[in-house]
Amino acid sequence: MVAPSSDLQLSPLSGDSRPLSDWLTTFPLVPVVLDPFTHESAWILDTARRILSSFQGADCRTCWIVTSDADDTRRFLGPYADEFLTFSDPKLEVVNGLGIEATPAFAVVKQNGTVAAKAEGWNPESWRQVAEAISELTRWSRPVIPEAGDPVAFSGHPVGS
Repeated sequence: MVAPSSDLQLSPLSGDSRPLSDWLTTFPLVPVVLDPFTHESAWILDTARRILSSFQGADCRTCWIVTSDADDTRRFLGPYADEFLTFSDPKLEVVNGLGIEATPAFAVVKQNGTVAAKAEGWNPESWRQVAEAISELTRWSRPVIPEAGDPVAFSGHPVGS
């Protein structure tokens, strides 16, 4: 398991940057990580939104982490940027700190700061395993993955390339 530094700074689109540990005080963090400059992240956007929505009532903090500045993040996500907590990570500090090597990615970061599960690229089985880890942690039902209309599996795009 990856254990990122608790001093790692997360920058929300609205508000001040705060250390990862501040975002984990009450609930685990459940991010979908996207690179707005790749086709792969665009292909999974609606599916990722559906999955995050299914956990909105659970005891976790669902969010987007987008590997761009705030303006490009808003442009890419459109109204989805306001639906969930959204972080921009143009220098890839958070993404690298979480040990994510390809986007899109889906993860759960427990309150002790460890990455309990993650999936990179779009492999429905891998994303289902992350959803199951979240469900076990929060005692919440997991979404159906894949669902009709979801894209076929594809490998992710390497982070930073």
